[in-house]
Amino acid sequence: MAKTDTKAKALDRRGLTDEQLRQMFRNMLLQRQLDNRGFQLNRQGKVPFALGSEGHEALQAGAAMAFERGKDILAPYYRDLGLALGIGLTPYEIMLSIFARAADHNGGRQFPNHYSSKAAGLMSFSSILAAHIPHAVGAAYAIKYRGEAGRAVLVTCGDGTTSEGEWHESMNFAAVHKLPLVMLVENNEWAISTPLDKQMGQPEIWKRAAGYGMPGKRFNGFDPIETYEAVKEALDRARSGGGPSIIEGHCYRFLAHSTDDNDMTYRTKELVAEARKNDPVPAFEHRLIEAGVMNAADVEALRKDVLRETNEATDKAEAMPYPQASDLYTHLYEGAWQPWQ
Repeated sequence: MAKTDTKAKALDRRGLTDEQLRQMFRNMLLQRQLDNRGFQLNRQGKVPFALGSEGHEALQAGAAMAFERGKDILAPYYRDLGLALGIGLTPYEIMLSIFARAADHNGGRQFPNHYSSKAAGLMSFSSILAAHIPHAVGAAYAIKYRGEAGRAVLVTCGDGTTSEGEWHESMNFAAVHKLPLVMLVENNEWAISTPLDKQMGQPEIWKRAAGYGMPGKRFNGFDPIETYEAVKEALDRARSGGGPSIIEGHCYRFLAHSTDDNDMTYRTKELVAEARKNDPVPAFEHRLIEAGVMNAADVEALRKDVLRETNEATDKAEAMPYPQASDLYTHLYEGAWQPWQ
């Protein structure tokens, strides 16, 4: 990797090392590559469904860097590919989920992009908006009840989820009990097909925190370093007994909601093209090169390595068997599953 040039432009790194900055950039590249692969496989008829996180790369890479492996718990939502990668899941595990193979952590039963891993501290979740948030609050309550200092729950959602009743109930409960929980809202401006101005009268979601009696903050989700600082500050406060907070990162969803969605029915190509001027991947690449953290050759080598890892993960996962029909009721009920027993 390139050494820092003394003439390089100064980078406000918020305490991050060169290696951590490169790790965040690699996460962003890997997110983009795996996103593309999922959509390609769907168009090839190899997988029935895929979701994309393009536009969320910086937010998720920065947030993942603030997560403490082995201590914290992540309760993600379905667009959190980069967070899953950043806390320890491998591209192979991601592809097992997309291909619904038996070796997947969920036994090939879950929806694509619905990752879970006990070893990584990654909670399983549902596609039903906000259904995972009470579970995250329950995990935070357990941490406090057991007196497990130095741990916190990072729970995420999109802007649309904040309109659900479970979201409000969860925030109130977390505030009343001063739980070690950070509510990270990834505001990409679209609740599937509903823009912010048609969803809420106050589009600055972080301001709701005051109504629950907890801190709130908004940050630039296109900047992984600013994201890291905001998430770390909130997690540090939660881990040390300071209670919950709501933090909102602004980003944008560049792709359709999923491979089953035609986003051109509710927004224009011109609108998306204008938003892509803020694409966080080339922007962060430019900043790292300017700062002397990487050079063009480093970036090219990294891109090739990410493509290699994605190709290997795809081929390996695709070659794995599907779950057997005889396993259908495994892990559903304790003991006999037949209703007459």
